[in-house]
Amino acid sequence: MKIAMQFTALTFIISIVMWGICALFGLFGFTIKNAPWLYIFIGLCAFSPTIASYIVLKRNNRVTSFVEWLKNVFAFKSPLRFYMLVVMFIAVYYVPQVIVTGLGKSQPFYMFFAMLPVALISGGIEESGWSYVLRPELDKKFGFIISSLITGIAWSAWHILLFSSQRRVVSLEWFGLFAISCIGLSFALGAITKITTNVWLCVLFHTISNAVESTLYDYSGSLFAIALSASIIIVISVAAVLTYKRFSGKNDAIF
Repeated sequence: MKIAMQFTALTFIISIVMWGICALFGLFGFTIKNAPWLYIFIGLCAFSPTIASYIVLKRNNRVTSFVEWLKNVFAFKSPLRFYMLVVMFIAVYYVPQVIVTGLGKSQPFYMFFAMLPVALISGGIEESGWSYVLRPELDKKFGFIISSLITGIAWSAWHILLFSSQRRVVSLEWFGLFAISCIGLSFALGAITKITTNVWLCVLFHTISNAVESTLYDYSGSLFAIALSASIIIVISVAAVLTYKRFSGKNDAIF
């Protein structure tokens, strides 16, 4: 629990400081439109979970070096069935939304693959913090369901600072839908973490999710579509973890 608290505190401290710097420059008329160098501080805010992950794990002797940390985050070698699990969760989350609202975007399919490297850097790498540190540490104390819920709430709350540092204006209604989405996706990421114990697969899931929403699917803001997908993926995630526990013989708590 100590590690979870240290990680969360450091992540938010870095983000608040970077947000504050961006806000301060904003008071003097500097924005990313006329001052591209502000992206340095926005980038540090976006990378705060990643930065906090390494610092906290190194401080607590969970890793001995940056190279070891990097190898743990990018452990590509994993059974094919675990990669298929990632694909299944992506389909479970987005197919119901597409059925309800339609794709909404007309970009060529190849743009999805072109976006993957960008999505990895701008989003997927966050899981080196949320899925490598916070969720597993919370899971030890609270079990799968509560740890996924808390991480989803923290993840969505952290985005307030990220969006603010980018000077993005979002409505309360839109952010409410975004938070529901984060919580639903957190359960999927929690299931991947628990079943595979592979951080890279969580990074991959997050990366694909961001690439899908950037190129193939238009986030519609439909409460019904988001709530439906979130509910379905939560149920499927819990079922997947229960099935895994049954066949693996592990007795760790789900609640």
